[in-house]
Amino acid sequence: MTLLRLFQPALIPGLLQTPEYIRAILSRHDLGEDVLSKTISARIDRQQALFDSAKELQFIITEPVLRWRIVSAGRMAEQIDRLVSLSRLPNMDIRIVPLSARQQDIANHAFVVRDDRTVTVETIHAEIVVTDPRDVALYVHKFEGFASLALSGQDMRAMLTHIRDDFLREQEMG
Repeated sequence: MTLLRLFQPALIPGLLQTPEYIRAILSRHDLGEDVLSKTISARIDRQQALFDSAKELQFIITEPVLRWRIVSAGRMAEQIDRLVSLSRLPNMDIRIVPLSARQQDIANHAFVVRDDRTVTVETIHAEIVVTDPRDVALYVHKFEGFASLALSGQDMRAMLTHIRDDFLREQEMG
């Protein structure tokens, strides 16, 4: 795979999560501490793919994802800072669909498009793999539609900084 496009309307994408965010997400499942620790380590190890310059990585996240209190305000600020840092990698394109954007589509569920050949759709109980070129094209079109509405580059980083500062103010008042 050389091109990964990930759309996420519910959570920070796993490849971009801090260890604390990963723990908070996985702790909602009945995993023992040993399994939980091993799963967190495996996720962190997978994040090495972010630094592979042979891969182009595109992420679209909806604004509510950034505001959900998955972890404490201070930890959410750290998670937002991680997104800002990662967005500066040359092979990385992180975009945020702001709540203020007039929506032309519905953010039904998360999905990942790999090299315009395969789509993985995340549902509550399973992952569905899509390979029919016509179906893959539907997801590529949906991704491109959200990308056209999303903030990127400095505008995206300014939005993230504003959200992070809100979390820091909340933490200080806490």
